[in-house]
Amino acid sequence: MMQKKQLSFWQILTMNFGFFGVQFSFGLQQSNMSAIYRYLGANEAELPMLWLAGPVTGLLVQPVIGAISDGTWSPKFGRRKPFFLIGALIASLALIAMPFSSSIWMAASLLWILDAANNIALEPYRAFVSDKLPKKQYSIGFLMQSFFTGLGSIMSNFTPVILVSFGILALSDTMDNGVPVSTYWAFGIGAIASIGTILVTVLTTSEYPPTEEELAVINANKAKGNTFTRTLKEIKEAFMKMPKTMRQLIPVMFFSWYAMFCYWQYLTSALSLSLFDTLDQNTPFFNQAQLLTGNLNGTYNIICVLIAFPMIPVARKLGAKNLHFISLLLGGIGLMAMPFLNDTDILFTIPLGSGIPVSQIYLFSFGLGITWASMMAMPYQMLAASIPSDKMGIYMGIFNMFIVIPMIIEIFTMQYFVYDLLGSNPINVIRLAGACLVIAGFFSLFVRESEDSAI
Repeated sequence: MMQKKQLSFWQILTMNFGFFGVQFSFGLQQSNMSAIYRYLGANEAELPMLWLAGPVTGLLVQPVIGAISDGTWSPKFGRRKPFFLIGALIASLALIAMPFSSSIWMAASLLWILDAANNIALEPYRAFVSDKLPKKQYSIGFLMQSFFTGLGSIMSNFTPVILVSFGILALSDTMDNGVPVSTYWAFGIGAIASIGTILVTVLTTSEYPPTEEELAVINANKAKGNTFTRTLKEIKEAFMKMPKTMRQLIPVMFFSWYAMFCYWQYLTSALSLSLFDTLDQNTPFFNQAQLLTGNLNGTYNIICVLIAFPMIPVARKLGAKNLHFISLLLGGIGLMAMPFLNDTDILFTIPLGSGIPVSQIYLFSFGLGITWASMMAMPYQMLAASIPSDKMGIYMGIFNMFIVIPMIIEIFTMQYFVYDLLGSNPINVIRLAGACLVIAGFFSLFVRESEDSAI
């Protein structure tokens, strides 16, 4: 078995830097797609189905890309890096086009393309950590990805606010289709970030070549041809031999990601109704709720960035599953409390410029930031040590199906009966999201970690 060299902090940072661009793109989707759909004429009940692109492309793309990247090797381009580049390039083009959408279905079609591209880049990045790092550095590798997840989302969420707050653009500036001009600029900046940061990783990080045995398998599979059929067969075999730790993580992932999809879809509407008592997207109050969504999402990602590295010694002491339980509990309680918080009572003022007031509504995002940092690292930490190194890509792809399947289930259940059961009230959807995070936390306590997963 090949002995992997321990990498320095800066080497781990640069190898994960492209994760920043991928997450910048995802952050733009999370905070803006519901509002874009509303500006183009969609109503609240249609939102879940219009978000279908993300989970379906993840379901189809990630395990296939994982399997294909496991069986890929080029002495010049490597194993995972070609997928980073292809995904980032397509995502950049979709980001540039998105604000020019002239109809709901044009925006939905572009989201399909954007999400497929992001998934092409994202899946190999999870396997990249396991490819490059020895097991004792898995935690810092995955927590570095948590750091860049937070940083990318911070920048994507705060970019429109910064453009408006500094007077570069006015809140009322809109394009012909009703989409704010600030959204257009944010998506353009995201396109640059997507391709630019991936290039840093590609140009600064090498990949380990496969062993002689792995290379013989890769070449034999190439000689057989019919890559698609072989890939489907490998996915099926991997499912049948799924490690026990991976199976135990299924309910943890289900309730976590059902919750987050509820949150991303309905936060803007919930804030507009809770704080301003309106769901009319043509009012300035709805625009304020959209900007506040960006601020709150940016805040929970700031907490994610700040907490990612301090989590390492805590995880060593408590264990990954116990830390994950506490983290999910904090976020769940925060979301359930969100409807009781307001945007008028000031908690404190950040001493920047003339002062940035932080109101009571931000309390829930502090807990959610801890949750998000843990979600981006702890399940992968628990999983990575339990799967064979030569199947890392395919198993990471399958594991990410446990993210997108809950999203698909959320879309159909929310679309056809859950939203009505909740009184057609987006505030109640946020409460449900909080309850699901708490349930996920309790399921995490039943995961039996591999001895090799110790941090």
